[in-house]
Amino acid sequence: MTAPTPPFRDPGLPFAKRVDDLLSRLTLDEKTAFLHQFAPAVERLGIAAFRTGQEALHGVAWMGPATVFPQAVGLGATWNEELVRRVGEAVSREARAMRARDERVGLNVWSPTVNLLRHPLWGRNEEGYSEDPRLTSAIATAYTRGLRGDHPAYWRTAPVLKHWLAHNNETDRDTSSSSVRPRVLNEYDLRAFRATVEAGAVAGVMPAYNLVNGRPNHLSPYLAGHLRTWTRDELLVCSDAGAPSNLVDSEHYFDTHEEATAAALRAGVDSFTDHGTDSSRIVARLRGALDQGLLTEADVDRAVRRQLSVRFRLGEFDPEHDPYAGVDDFDTPEHRALAREAAEQAVVLLKNDGVLPLAPDTRVAVVGLLADECKLDWYSGTLLHRSTPLEGLYERFGAERVSFAEGVDRVRLRTADGTFLHVLPSDDSPAEALGTEGALDPALLAGRTDLPPLTTDAVGTELALVDWGEGLLTLRAPDGRYLSVAGDGFVRASADQPGGWVVQETFRLEAHASGHLLRHTGTGRPVQVAADGVKVAADDADAGVFELVVAGRGEDAVTRAAAGADVVVVVAGNDPHLNGREAEDRTTLRLPAHQERLLRAARAANPRTVLALVSAYPYAVDARTLPAVLWTAHGGQAAGTALARVLAGDVSPAGRLPQTWYADDSDLPGLLDYDVIGGRQTYLYFEGTPLFPFGHGLSYASFSYGDLTARVRDGAGSVSVSFTVTNTGEVSADEVAQLYVRAEAPSVPRPRRELLAHRRLTLAPGASDRVSFEVPRSALAFWDVAHGRWRLEPGPYALLVGASSEDVRLSTTVTLDGEPAAPRPVGARGLEAADFDEQSGTEIVDRTKTAGDAVTAVTGRTGELLYRACDFGTGVTRVTVSVAGAGSVGIALDGGPAVTTLSPDPPTAGPYDYVDLESTFTAKDVHDLRISLHGTLRLAHVGFSG
Repeated sequence: MTAPTPPFRDPGLPFAKRVDDLLSRLTLDEKTAFLHQFAPAVERLGIAAFRTGQEALHGVAWMGPATVFPQAVGLGATWNEELVRRVGEAVSREARAMRARDERVGLNVWSPTVNLLRHPLWGRNEEGYSEDPRLTSAIATAYTRGLRGDHPAYWRTAPVLKHWLAHNNETDRDTSSSSVRPRVLNEYDLRAFRATVEAGAVAGVMPAYNLVNGRPNHLSPYLAGHLRTWTRDELLVCSDAGAPSNLVDSEHYFDTHEEATAAALRAGVDSFTDHGTDSSRIVARLRGALDQGLLTEADVDRAVRRQLSVRFRLGEFDPEHDPYAGVDDFDTPEHRALAREAAEQAVVLLKNDGVLPLAPDTRVAVVGLLADECKLDWYSGTLLHRSTPLEGLYERFGAERVSFAEGVDRVRLRTADGTFLHVLPSDDSPAEALGTEGALDPALLAGRTDLPPLTTDAVGTELALVDWGEGLLTLRAPDGRYLSVAGDGFVRASADQPGGWVVQETFRLEAHASGHLLRHTGTGRPVQVAADGVKVAADDADAGVFELVVAGRGEDAVTRAAAGADVVVVVAGNDPHLNGREAEDRTTLRLPAHQERLLRAARAANPRTVLALVSAYPYAVDARTLPAVLWTAHGGQAAGTALARVLAGDVSPAGRLPQTWYADDSDLPGLLDYDVIGGRQTYLYFEGTPLFPFGHGLSYASFSYGDLTARVRDGAGSVSVSFTVTNTGEVSADEVAQLYVRAEAPSVPRPRRELLAHRRLTLAPGASDRVSFEVPRSALAFWDVAHGRWRLEPGPYALLVGASSEDVRLSTTVTLDGEPAAPRPVGARGLEAADFDEQSGTEIVDRTKTAGDAVTAVTGRTGELLYRACDFGTGVTRVTVSVAGAGSVGIALDGGPAVTTLSPDPPTAGPYDYVDLESTFTAKDVHDLRISLHGTLRLAHVGFSG
């Protein structure tokens, strides 16, 4: 007899019933093993192995050749959801096609990144879309919809959003805590995630390495309290790599890994990414937690159910019904055209005094360190096609009209005995670039040891030296290969580009005696000349001393090229693997000094100098003497062609800045200051003058705005806004129409202006289009800390329409009904310490290891908290504070002196051992309440009675 088909194999049943059936057939050991990133096969049930995680931020990454689209921040600069949806669709189609040939390619994609670009020095700025939560969620929603596909049941890929939550620093990223007040949490950080999850194309999220309010994100109570309430879908929460171990090893939040793993699972982490492909340690920790009673089988079942839900949606159990099973769209003409379209739409014209677009017969000098580069980042695939700015300009204007100067310094390195470092010739054919073979973790790819190490001789080899900023150098041999150090310690000319998790292609020159030490940054060790070749020394005692002999300065070559051209295009920016990347924040907004030298030389030789910035983040540049400035993120495989077409006017630029470009480092908040309201951060609150504002971008056309109407639709709970945009220029072009709002009479600090909606539209010369937005009234609400909920404040709201956050063309005011401000009912319910209106010198910390917030003073400072309009009713006579630790809390009314000061005596045993302290306190009616905190005391709650 044929065995009956088990229900989990029946495609006619709902996924939930099939998941329940399969779950019931798995043993506890089998289920426990599923909780590691690399879930093993269960052969007795015919269940295949499965892994979470496939990087796909702007193309399939780490698995060899694939179509490479612009970086995420570049996609954000398009302000074009439909374009980004098509990019997501192309990426997911290539993931399916690649998986058909290589089962290591996963369909649970860890993309997109929806962390807000709050601070431009964040090393991973390239991975986000915008500093604005609404723009971020709009672009992220579009990308996830493309990744997911449009079938009602089956998904092409299953996107996981990164990185939950409030994560904008690489400095101490696994031990630092983001202090996020409730208004910032709800109005800023959660908002980008929420709208994207609610759109229904998200399979899960990945918690970030950092802590929020003193608690690791992998234990975040917001996973249950917020995330899982936004959708009925089962969401799979995948840990970041190594983060489960960090709970003990670096964060010291728990004493044992069993405690830590159990706490993460109970908080909502469903898949543990730790120790690479070796699942044994995570499985052992889970089993230990079960044996110790820290977990139950129901806890394990809950997590496994979420994973299985994703696997069913991906069609794993229904190959004959999976509509995406036969997808084989890889490197198609359509994908190549889309890569170029995306790169073109990402170009932002920041300034233009008329030098652009370039006339067809223009003689162009293209100069700069990135002029002949097509740079990749950590989350790129391997290039199938490559286009640099130089190649794009050759193609567009003809090689005879284009001259080139890279601007590197040409140097030789002389040793103490008078010889020079020499690169031996090699008959070696070009090796496959790192990543072409695919690697689940490219950090594990090793450098080459098959080429001869450097030696010395009487003449030496002239090397191309670039200073990427702060003395970080690369050295390149005449054959184009970079000096690199492999695992055996020898220095070779072996790398096609700088790269890798630990970059092995960078050095520093350190003054020493009568010369310099050449220190390899990847190992931290100095270079020496040994009998068997040039290598890194064991320590400084064995270091070689070198003299830098300069054969040619980069600015001299730039000057020669610039002088003979009609227009100079200086291509400057960053290498995404150096000085600002994952695990390393930037230290300044300024261009590296080497590139500033080249820019000055070009400008001095030719006033018609255009600066084209190709970078993963904003720069503070002096644009006053430059006739034109453009910016684009690293644009993927078609970057050079796209930039050339924009310069030539084949495409009118219409990218818009997705984040504020500040004029100076002094405009920036502290990297770890996450209070965008109190710190007056981003375009929402910044009160200074930016270099270029959020939403800014120019065109080769001009546009007029008119006929603004706004109508409050009380029945629909929305505001209807319409206006007309007309192309008053002479070329067809895109315009990005932007709608902002400003509360005119707020009772609390509100944004100077806040993006409500936008639309990118294409208009022929003389053409007009009517743009209409339906804005829900809820979009104008704010988080009322006095009452712990959203509140729409009654009164006037200015609606601002224009081409950027500062270029407002039309405005009108609507008056909305709402809920008036009401005093805090502190006499009835007291105060949660974190619900302050203003603060200085404090940070929010964890009240317990599982939930709740407390407030403490920053080390070495007196903490001050202000709670406005506290209603004590007919009167109170006593105050009770819940505190832990050592120190004191003072309580005052309005601007007066402290009415009472309370201090635990003796201090409590630990930061979570709270005690209630009570004192006489007399107040009635409505007053502002001021609290001061001293020492390490944590304040959780203030209550009133009597």
